[in-house]
Amino acid sequence: MRAQNLFTVCWNDAMRKAALATVAAAALCVTAPAQTGTVRVDTTPAHALNSFNPDTAMGSSLDVLSKSGIDKVFTPHIIQEALSAGWGTITYRNNTELRMAAWHWTENGTWSDPAHKNGYFTGSTELKEPTRYILSYGLPHRGFATSGDAPVSTPNLSYWKSNPYLTSKFTNESDALHPQWVVVDLKTASPVNAIRIAWQNPYATNYRVEYWAGTNDALDFDSGPKGDWKPFPMGEVKTGKGGGDALKLMDAPVSTRFVRVLMTSSSNTCDEHDAKDIRNCVGYAIREIHLGTMDASGAFTELQRQTGARAFTYTASSIDPWHSEGDANKGGGGQHTGFDLFYTSGLTNNLPAMIPVTMLYGTPDDAAAQIAYIEKRGYPISYIELGEEPDGKHAMPEDYAALYLQWATAIHKVDPKLKLGGPVFEGVNEDITVWPDSKGRISWMGRFVDYLKEHGRLADLAFVSFEHYPYERCDIGPKTLYTEPQLVKHILEVWHKDGVPANVPLMIDEDALANNLTGPMSTIAGGLWLADNVGAFFEAGGALFTHSPIQPQGVQNSCLGWASWSNFVSNNDYDIKGYTSPYYAAHMINLEWVQHRSGTHTMFPSSSDVKDAEGNTLVTTYTVHRPDGQWSIMLVNRDADHPHTVHVVFNDGKSKKDTSFTGPVTTVSWGSEQYVWINDGPNSHPDPDGPPVGTTVIGSATTEYTLPKSSITVLRGSIATR
Repeated sequence: MRAQNLFTVCWNDAMRKAALATVAAAALCVTAPAQTGTVRVDTTPAHALNSFNPDTAMGSSLDVLSKSGIDKVFTPHIIQEALSAGWGTITYRNNTELRMAAWHWTENGTWSDPAHKNGYFTGSTELKEPTRYILSYGLPHRGFATSGDAPVSTPNLSYWKSNPYLTSKFTNESDALHPQWVVVDLKTASPVNAIRIAWQNPYATNYRVEYWAGTNDALDFDSGPKGDWKPFPMGEVKTGKGGGDALKLMDAPVSTRFVRVLMTSSSNTCDEHDAKDIRNCVGYAIREIHLGTMDASGAFTELQRQTGARAFTYTASSIDPWHSEGDANKGGGGQHTGFDLFYTSGLTNNLPAMIPVTMLYGTPDDAAAQIAYIEKRGYPISYIELGEEPDGKHAMPEDYAALYLQWATAIHKVDPKLKLGGPVFEGVNEDITVWPDSKGRISWMGRFVDYLKEHGRLADLAFVSFEHYPYERCDIGPKTLYTEPQLVKHILEVWHKDGVPANVPLMIDEDALANNLTGPMSTIAGGLWLADNVGAFFEAGGALFTHSPIQPQGVQNSCLGWASWSNFVSNNDYDIKGYTSPYYAAHMINLEWVQHRSGTHTMFPSSSDVKDAEGNTLVTTYTVHRPDGQWSIMLVNRDADHPHTVHVVFNDGKSKKDTSFTGPVTTVSWGSEQYVWINDGPNSHPDPDGPPVGTTVIGSATTEYTLPKSSITVLRGSIATR
């Protein structure tokens, strides 16, 4: 084998230290490859798959931090380390909305009821002291409603009330087109034939009580609810008067786990707050719901309420964002970074950033004021996301769309050029399906797009964003990761099949192996997965990729070992002690494969024939033509047991001739010989924790390139012309 093809590094401790000191000092030795294959690159201009600028298309994200965490992360050292992985643009994540709370992007502003310092808050656009922290506020009108995430608490928790912005006063549509509902989960099938609803003002004058007849969870929108809502024979009320009397729903009880109260017409009577504000007088409000049985004499027997994991839960279609000064969460956790600190810290790379506005638990006036403030400061915005995970909050697509249009109208009055989008879906691998509408449609995205079309407002959807968390955290093995390219490509296909126009960019705004911490996030597998994740996403036509998160996070335990969410080995005080596999994968992606601060890259089809006995592709390939004229191929050898040697063939379909790299070819590799994660409890760390290893070879038609086992390799150079 030629000396220039020696890619596999034999590591001992001395060599590891030498390589950390200088790449040139690392000794190379031969490990015989298990298989020789061919990598083929189609350079036909008409076959180009995608084009993107890494600065604006490849980034990371900033998520929720405690107040002390904000102080520790936003220091020159941490900022420098965070940016050293090479990511470009930053997306700002809104954990407050995720946790069913309102946020005050500034504490300067006005309450709708200033005398009592409560109601609906609108931030001020005045340029006063720069903002450093953003507080979240619990929602008193959340009442009994919960979601999959821990809601921000409030000492003033009262009753549930629906979102006033989903009423005809604001949608200009019949309330029947946006029915509001509460679903009671009894946790196990129980006999039900009666209900007692303790109504508040405003109450439902028209409502229907239904039970779930299905084979799975009625609220499982990710997998798709399988079943139907069946109306109780005596469960429809058309002239409701409020109150709290028990209602018999049928003669003999039915056994069911889920009961839904579906409300379509309101009394429009004002609640206990300021009657001059119409928002306090529309929608529906309930203090309590009790389910049970009623005998022939009319005696109501309530189902015994459980505690702990068996306690009944209540999920609501929406929540009124009314709150007060006393609902502020001023504790150490659950805060956000102020926009002034965010933009002036250097974390944004001096690039436009994706900014969220709270929508499910906010107001359009406050969202517009937030954007006006940011623009008034001169901070650049790339995109604006409206809301956060409406599917996880069980919002119906029509409800989200109705809010979306109100927010879009308000924000575009500030700046009509701003690019708005969403829906900021949770990480899923298949279509999100919901209960069928009157036309039998079950696709969440399909119905959302249809709503915008029907209202002549599809142009307000400048992009579609979603999270990518493809795996269950406790069910990940080496071959599981083979599916990543197919998974990320498939979900892009799903959104297009649902009706997202081809010219609407698709964006991943959060991204990790799983939506909960798992050991493989920090093993070599996590780095290889990230390379496949990025490459396959752009091959499929993706527009913006955001890996999460950019800030350090401590090493913690998980079902598959100790790991960190982040690029760093750090403690809970954010002291960086080393680097994790996603950091080095990011280095290979951002600093070797693509060229930041240079302009548009063009992606071309490429493939390898290196497969295992089961037909799994062991070496994946991703090819870009860079602005500097070089062809850059990122190769991921996912084989944990063997290196593989490959030839590289370029083919122009127009000339129908093969060619190859010619002249100097920069070759850089990082993998299991540079990095091994040691699972050692709170002291877990990598050893070795070495950087990529690079060299230069002379490319020709006969040159072979050896890819170490479990590695990412970038080949970069010019190709011969014929």
